Parts: sequence; C-alpha cells; structure tokens
Amino acid sequence: MSRKSGVHRPGNLPPDARSFVGRIGELDCLEDELGPGGDGRLLTLLGVGGVGKTRLALRAAERASKGYADGVWLVELSALRTPGQVPLAVMEALRLADQSAGPVTDALCAWAQDKQLLLVLDSCEHLLADCANLVADLLIAAPGLRVLATSRERLGLPGERVLAVDPLPVGDPDGDQQADAETLFTQRAARVDPGFVLDGRNRREVGDICRALDGIPLALELAAARLATHSLGALHELLTDRLRSRFELLETEECDGEGPPRHWTLRTTIGWSHELCAPLERLLWARLSVFAGTFTGGAATWVCGGGPLVADQVRGLLLRLVQQSIVLRDPADPDRFRLLDTIREYGAGWLRELGEEEALRLRHRDHYRRFAREACSDWNTGRQVAWCDRVVAEHANLRAAVDCALAEPDSPVALETAGSVGFLWRNCGMPRDAQLCLDRVLEREHVPGPDLVLALWARGAVAMNQGDLDVMRGWGVRCAEVARELGDPAMITAAAYLTGGYLALVGRLPEAVEALAPNPQLLIGTDWRGAAQVMNSLGVTYSHLYSGDLDKAREAARATRASSEQCGERWSRAFIDAILAQLDVARGDTEAARGNCRDALAGHRSLHNTLGLAFTLDVLAQAEATGGDGRFAARVQGVGERIWELLGRAQMDSPQQIDARRTRERTLRDRLGDEVYERAYEEGTAMSYDEGLDYALTGEACPVVSTDHP
Repeated sequence: MSRKSGVHRPGNLPPDARSFVGRIGELDCLEDELGPGGDGRLLTLLGVGGVGKTRLALRAAERASKGYADGVWLVELSALRTPGQVPLAVMEALRLADQSAGPVTDALCAWAQDKQLLLVLDSCEHLLADCANLVADLLIAAPGLRVLATSRERLGLPGERVLAVDPLPVGDPDGDQQADAETLFTQRAARVDPGFVLDGRNRREVGDICRALDGIPLALELAAARLATHSLGALHELLTDRLRSRFELLETEECDGEGPPRHWTLRTTIGWSHELCAPLERLLWARLSVFAGTFTGGAATWVCGGGPLVADQVRGLLLRLVQQSIVLRDPADPDRFRLLDTIREYGAGWLRELGEEEALRLRHRDHYRRFAREACSDWNTGRQVAWCDRVVAEHANLRAAVDCALAEPDSPVALETAGSVGFLWRNCGMPRDAQLCLDRVLEREHVPGPDLVLALWARGAVAMNQGDLDVMRGWGVRCAEVARELGDPAMITAAAYLTGGYLALVGRLPEAVEALAPNPQLLIGTDWRGAAQVMNSLGVTYSHLYSGDLDKAREAARATRASSEQCGERWSRAFIDAILAQLDVARGDTEAARGNCRDALAGHRSLHNTLGLAFTLDVLAQAEATGGDGRFAARVQGVGERIWELLGRAQMDSPQQIDARRTRERTLRDRLGDEVYERAYEEGTAMSYDEGLDYALTGEACPVVSTDHP
C-alpha cells in the first residue's frame, strides 16, 4: 500500500542535501530496471572509487521508492572489517531487533519472505563473498525483494545485471557547451568562492582541469576545494602539468605503455591533495584512517594525538582537512566527522608506510574500551539515555574495537572490552552483536573477576530476551558461581537476575520472587550492578503480575519505580510504567493506563528498546479496546504487529500473550465490525516505525491508506 504524498514510506535513505549533476541516462535505465517491469532482481553499479556509484544508487533508489511497499533500505558496508558481519549490518539497517537465537541469515530470510522492498548494499567490494552468499539466500527466500549493489567488482551471482558507472562527461575544448563535469566543478568551486562563475574567461581552464581529472566526481571535488588556497590559474597549472607527469610515470612503471586506468587518476589526484597538505595535516589524515564510520573531534584528539602531533593541535588541523574536503562533517551533528572510503584507504596506506598502523589500532581499541567502561559505570543514572545515543552513534567503532581486542580472545583486554560493549549492546537494542562478541570471548577460560561476571551476566541476559531458557540458565549458573567465588554482594545480587528470571519464565513464580528479592543492605549503585538490582525488583513485579496477585504487583511496581526515579535510570522504569498500565487496565482506569503507556513508550523509544515498545503497544491496544477508542486500538494493534515483526517472535512466543492478542482482536471486531476493524488495522500496519510510534504517543490522525499501489 502507498500513502498520500508527504508521508514517509518505510526505509532509511538519508536526505539528499547535495545537488545532483547529470546521469540522466543512467537514472532512466535504473528506473526501468527497478520499476515493476524490470527483469533483474540483482543490479550492481560497477565503477572505480570516487566515480559516484553511491550517490547514483541513492538517487535512483529514492526515485523508485514508491514501488516498494516495505521500503528502500540502505546498508553501508564500508566500515565492516571482519568477515561474517554483513548479515548483522543488514539486520541493523532494517531495524530488526531480532530476539531469536538461530543464524542471522535465517532470521533475515524469514522476515523478508513476504516483503516488497529494495535493499541497497553500498561498497561490497571488500566483502564480495559474504555479500554474494547473503544476497543469494535472500533472493531465494523473498520473491518481492530486489537488491541494488555498488561495488568495484561483480558479486558474481547468476542473473546479476551490471550497469557500468562512468565518469562525468567532459566538454569539447573548442566547444562552448557546458558538460556535466564542468557543472559539478563549478558548483563545488562556488561553495569555496561564492563569486565563482563559469564564463568565457575561465571556461578553457575549467575544461582542462576536468579533462585532466577524467571527469571523476571525487577528484573534481578535491580539486575545487583547493580554490580556498590557490587561484584557478595556479590550480590549472598544477593539475595539467604535474598530474600529466605523474600519469606518464605510472604509464611507464605500471601499465607497460597502456593508458592509465581511471582509478590511477583518482589515486594520483588524492596523492596531489595529500602533498598540498601541511606535514601535520598529512599525519592526522593517516591516523584518522583507523576510525570506522563516523567519529567525534574528542575521539580524534585522544586517538590521533602524540609525537609531533600535539593533542591540542588536532581539532584545528581536523577543521583544516574539512575545508579541503579530505574530511566530511556530519550535517546532523557538527562534532561528528567521516572519511570517504577512497580517502580512508589512502590514509591507511600512509599509516602503514609510517609504521604506525598497529599502534593506532591499539589506541583506537583502548579509547573505545575506556568509553564502554565509563558507560557501564555510569549506566544506572540519569545519563543513561545520553549514553545509549552515544553507543548507537559509535556502533561501527565499538565493533572495530571489539574485533581488535578479540585478536587475543583469552586476554584480560578482550574480556573487559567484549563484556562491557556486550552489556551496552544488549541494553541499546543490538542483541545479535552482543551475542556474537560475548560468545567469542567466553569460549576461552578467564580468571574470575568483575569483568568475567559482567560478561556472563550480559550473555545470560541476551539469552533471556531470545527465549533460549536452557542457555540462559547455563550462563546464570556460571555467573552466580563466579560472583560467589568473588564474595561481592552486589555481584551476587546481579547474578540473581538470571536465576530468578529463569524461574519466572518457566512458571516457578514463588521461587522467582524469593530469588529476585533485593538485598535491603545494598544501596543502588550507578554501574551495571545497580542496574541489575533494579531489574531484580522489576522481575519481582512481573512474577506477582503473572501469578495474578495484582495488589502485590502494584506494590512492587511502585517500589521499583521509586528506585528508578532515585537513580534516574529509564530502562527498568519504562517496563514498570507498562506494568502499571496493565494494572490500570485490570481495574478499568483507561485514562491512567493511557498515560502510563505513553510514558513507557517514550522511555523504551529513547533506549531503542524494540521489545519494550512491542509489549507496551499491546498494553495500549488493550486499554483502548476495553475502555477507549476502538479505531485507535485497532490502529495501534497494527502498529504493534509491525514492531513484533522486527523482533522475529510474535509476543515472544508466549501462549498467554498470543491468546490475549486474539481475544483483543475479537473484542474490537465485535465493537467496530469486521470492515472497520480491518481498515483501521491496515492503517496501523501501513505506518513506518517512527510514524507508528508517533501516532501511539500523540493519537493524532494517521495517514489515509490508499489502495492504488500493487
């Protein structure tokens, strides 16, 4: 189904803030291929680095988005460095908070089998085998899925269609018609010098520059940025004379007399830009290549400072590289930066030449190890949401730091890094990443200590969310044993969360209450152990609720909420708000239930807790179904269905919860009639993730659903 203009469709394509030049023929071809009449289901945009494959893919995907009811989804692969992570990256991009325990590819195929969507896999060349394997499985499992890939090499799958992405056309030196390459150069030059225009006086110089750079967009942008320090005439002389000499050298050394390939043009242009940088700018460029994804100015200072590059100089030099288009600034956050793939590759090569690669990787690892340790120590406070936002923003760097640490999986550094990062990923909506890194580190034997308790606790908590009860019980037993060996009362109490949680989930509720009972002698701390203590109290509340003792459940819920408010944490507080809403429904107080549900939704959303959101939407739908707005309840039921799909397990396979959902549907059908219910429910399922949550929080009228889409 489509929705009326102005309403966001599902997907995650970034806003296209930059102008787009040329490519009319390519876009028309892509429109045909990606439209309803297109023959192929895998289309690869093939071209050298810097030629504009990504921008072309994004523009084409946006134009085709109305043809995909389940959205267009971009998966950026350039930051991945370890084989096997492509399925996780796809899951992350799709916002799937999968809570099952099987292979990630199986979960993706199961989710996608009835979807109509376009998957854009960007920068496949360094993970070709992984990309090809996943795409092959997805195309078999999901007949409504298409893949648009960008790569420097083919994926090599049967039926793969390839569109070669060439550089932008350059103009005839004796002609007066402006070609696309000249247009792009002029636009970028005007950003550096607002008075710059292309006219009869400079047309030949601009044309010569574009021809010297083979019309490669990234090369043109790097050259235009140099107009901040060079006149057009000086730039023309440098590029047409010096680059021509370099090409001749490459021709002699590397291609035995054949014309230089276009990737040499870009490499040479980047090398020229590198030479024009000051020595400390070049050093910073090389060191910045160690980052995966985006990074902050503070992280750059900590990781890249040292030796001749004093830490106090880093930020100023970073801004100089931004001015030269070497480093790009994140438009949504002025303190976050990134390097384009080709720029990073060049810097990484220089880092190896300098002999600093290993040292910088370790500094990067240690920075993010310290980051994760501080986040765990400060987790059970009013800064929890801010830490969660930072964990999400630093996901690629945390993943790279974990990979580096796990090069020695039996080391204390690996245990500390994987344990603290795994805890954060589990609590910030990334359970699959948490499972992977924790399994890798816990395969080895480690000396008992606080880091081992944290890693065991986090792994057991992941298994709890996955419903893998036997695995959860095993990790819980090991966690409790190590905690008792250490004799730390707070760790023993934290381990009780896994023991009591297991007892509650298998229906041994009185035993669960006894195991989870908080230690009154412990004060709730700020770190993960304090968070576990609050979670124990949450478990007591759930045990009373599921045993049917509503009075004890309300008493325990109020005590837990008081504990959450005392320290300022939101994770347990959001679950408690949802429990209180359930208790409000039981006593017929719809207004109170509505308010508590919306508090819970806001809390879970701020922490990217998809599981909590799904449960709370069910409670809100129940409240409205029994004493509120029936149409609103049916739409929320539809919104909740979409959220449960992201988890991979409807109502977490709970017979009680599944039965409650079916009963709620029957109630609403009786109130509204089948036709009205189904229309409202479809309006809910047609909303995107954020639209649906906005609607549940505000109750504002949802978009009109049309049926004009196939």
